[in-house]
Amino acid sequence: MAKPQARYACQQCGALAPKWAGRCEACGAWNSLVEEVPRSAPPKSLGRATSRRGGPAIDFVGLRGETAGPPRRLTGIAELDRVCGGGLVAGSTILVGGDPGIGKSTLLLQAAAAFAARGSTAAYITGEEAIDQIRLRAERLGVADRPVGLAAASSVRDIADSLDSAEAPDLVIIDSIQTMYLDTLDSAPGTVSQVRGAAQELIGLAKRRGFVVVLVGHVTKEGLIAGPRVLEHMVDTVLYFEGERGHQFRILRAVKNRFGATDEIGVFEMSDRGLVEVPNPSALFLADRDDPTNSEAGGRATGAAVFAGIEGTRPLLVEVQALVAPSLLGTPRRAVVGWEATRLAMLTAVLDARCGLSVGANDIYLNIAGGLRIVEPAADLAVAAALVSALTETPFPADTVVFGEIGLSGRVRPVGHAEARLKEAAKLGFTEAWVPKRPSGRRAASAEGLRTVEIGHLSELVARLSPPRRRLVSPAERPPGRVAVAP
Repeated sequence: MAKPQARYACQQCGALAPKWAGRCEACGAWNSLVEEVPRSAPPKSLGRATSRRGGPAIDFVGLRGETAGPPRRLTGIAELDRVCGGGLVAGSTILVGGDPGIGKSTLLLQAAAAFAARGSTAAYITGEEAIDQIRLRAERLGVADRPVGLAAASSVRDIADSLDSAEAPDLVIIDSIQTMYLDTLDSAPGTVSQVRGAAQELIGLAKRRGFVVVLVGHVTKEGLIAGPRVLEHMVDTVLYFEGERGHQFRILRAVKNRFGATDEIGVFEMSDRGLVEVPNPSALFLADRDDPTNSEAGGRATGAAVFAGIEGTRPLLVEVQALVAPSLLGTPRRAVVGWEATRLAMLTAVLDARCGLSVGANDIYLNIAGGLRIVEPAADLAVAAALVSALTETPFPADTVVFGEIGLSGRVRPVGHAEARLKEAAKLGFTEAWVPKRPSGRRAASAEGLRTVEIGHLSELVARLSPPRRRLVSPAERPPGRVAVAP
């Protein structure tokens, strides 16, 4: 029999190559090709499969039928249950990724302890740390007396033999999937074939025995989960644990969930006793707005606006901060934290072209307070308000929230969940909201005690944030090359 030839697999995208190269041709990653030896026996061809009764092996049914929702088990951590769609589903698989040191192991150990305290059984299997390290962390978190089973193992065969029984735990945490290996494969742990094979064995075992398995995944320098992309397709739920190093807040975000809403978030605060839930993130993100040290002589600081956003199903209020300064270099600098830099470039171009403001020629620094990352287009109007406020040195009203999407023509487009945004703002004491102009015939969203101001074009926002002694010049009145604000 001919000896199987070695092949090279990319550790970032899983693409195969016949020989080693410094750069993967599929994804462009450098030094990611690792040698793997395939199995010597080729797969057998598929014949015609029949059932024992002589008919087809697969029975097809209709779409309509009596199907109850999947039963869920609460972990005892409300923010984690929210992100998972209301609890854990038996037989499901959850993949958790995040930067090193962000708190993945801490969160999952707390979840296992809270899950076991509710009368269920939980097991924590680590392939990276020793048992004593886990025990020291449990002592620090104050959960050392919870009935959680600990084990240090990396062989999938040993793990499967221990869990493949009727007494299997209800929750199994694998930390991490990159350290697990199958002895039937010749490649090293962490390679594409090992990660894919180990995950497939654990997922099949979880579905067969009905327990929940949580896999911890390493991330690349781009912030994506390391290993083959097929790993995210195999699991039922993919969670990303995010956070800035300089902030104590941590965001657990669902990017895939077969049993709940995607883009749902859970907010935690890192403390010396571990991760603490934040049931009202809006109040926490806006906690320092009333601090007199954050205000200027006029009473309110310029370049700050409150955005009423939606993360999953939860309304969330967060402060957008902007600083516009004259550029000392030929190319103005852009520093963005918590928002898309390409979206900021588009917004500055719209302000320059449609409103006549000379924003793009300045250095721009944009920050989303609290370390939160915003991805929805509804933040366009809030970012524009912060930029215009910083440029004209006009404070944004302290009791006002703003949201809306801005098109390339400068028109403000309506966004979804407007009523939920307004209700959250009214609950936190805001009295006014700048919202997109509603289409004709559509009922305007409102909330009790909150006055709404409709804005149809970005120039209307600029006019509201212009200095009192200036007026907005229309494009017809503006000479070429002049700014649209005249004394």
